[in-house]
Amino acid sequence: MIMRLSFVLCLSLLCVAFCAPRSIISRPHALRSFQVNDNNRNEGTCTYTLSVRTSCLSTSYTRDQISLAFGDAYGNQVYAPRLDNPSSRAFERCSTDTFQINGPCAYQICYLYLFRNGHDGWRPKRVTVQAHASSYYAQSQPVTFYYGTFIPRGVWFGFNHCAAHYVAPS
Repeated sequence: MIMRLSFVLCLSLLCVAFCAPRSIISRPHALRSFQVNDNNRNEGTCTYTLSVRTSCLSTSYTRDQISLAFGDAYGNQVYAPRLDNPSSRAFERCSTDTFQINGPCAYQICYLYLFRNGHDGWRPKRVTVQAHASSYYAQSQPVTFYYGTFIPRGVWFGFNHCAAHYVAPS
């Protein structure tokens, strides 16, 4: 009887360790080797709408410079050297800011990195990218990247969900 109970207990522990569902939501990470592809910034013919939700746990506002780069698995990258405008009070706590960005046309967006330079600090909750249809690319699905943490100063910080294809230029 004790032998059976031990066996069932061992099986239960193994199942808890290996059978439990795993979250597919990843956490943002720093990417020190990331370099933006600034060569084709103004050559694009596609428009993207960015929706940036600042966390209610962020500082009340930030004067920091916020840059953004995103792209697809095939090397198409969109770079915005400065999203913020200190006079517009963008990125206030609990607010959502919307930006229109033009850039190279991309297929499905699978990576996004933010860069913060300054001393105020900033904690985005999420960033959603919606690509608008162009003449030769089909409209891709909107994609949302969930941050929920402060962006470190002076380093690209974000996500790369591009599955074993091309990784952003470095």
